[in-house]
Amino acid sequence: MTARVRTVEFLMRHRGDVVSKRQIIDNVWDAHFDGAPASSGRMSATCAARSTSRSRAIQTERGMGYRLAADGG
Repeated sequence: MTARVRTVEFLMRHRGDVVSKRQIIDNVWDAHFDGAPASSGRMSATCAARSTSRSRAIQTERGMGYRLAADGG
């Protein structure tokens, strides 16, 4: 399963809740991830948002994180 799919799955489990980039990284990547956390979390959420069929399904909460819209976008 790709990071993009795992990110969407994680956001679906927390539908309506704001999740931070750190939470995405901690739950999407394995314990040995050596990448840059901030940019990787942002990239994963951005890629996931682009891959969803509804452009507003994944919302950015500036300074806080991301959220999957409670109604699916």
